[in-house]
Amino acid sequence: MVDVTAKRILVVDDDAVIREVVAACLQHLGSWDVLTAASGKDALRQADTEKIDAIVLDVMMPEMDGFAVLQCLRSNPTTQLIPVVLLTAHSYLPNPDRLPKLGVVLTIFKPFDPVDFVRQIAQALQG
Repeated sequence: MVDVTAKRILVVDDDAVIREVVAACLQHLGSWDVLTAASGKDALRQADTEKIDAIVLDVMMPEMDGFAVLQCLRSNPTTQLIPVVLLTAHSYLPNPDRLPKLGVVLTIFKPFDPVDFVRQIAQALQG
């Protein structure tokens, strides 16, 4: 069984309010160490240089969307095995059957319940 309390999670979202809410949920309800990134480029830099156990990744972002970030993560030997939780406001995702093959362990739709959000992530990281 994985000890999820010791995890370091990178939260990637271009919306500062969402980023802060997600980080607060993970820190206060999940007791995890949380890093944040406001863009895909920043996320890739942090994932490559920091010890990251999981990434909560917004799908819709300017310049580089979540799927582009996911492709870059998977093509880098340093980041290719980091589990990813997609966070999206859209109920439609292209090719949802391909997501597990890309390392997506969970998809969460906005808006979310903070307690359920943390519980779902804890379960996904254990499994």
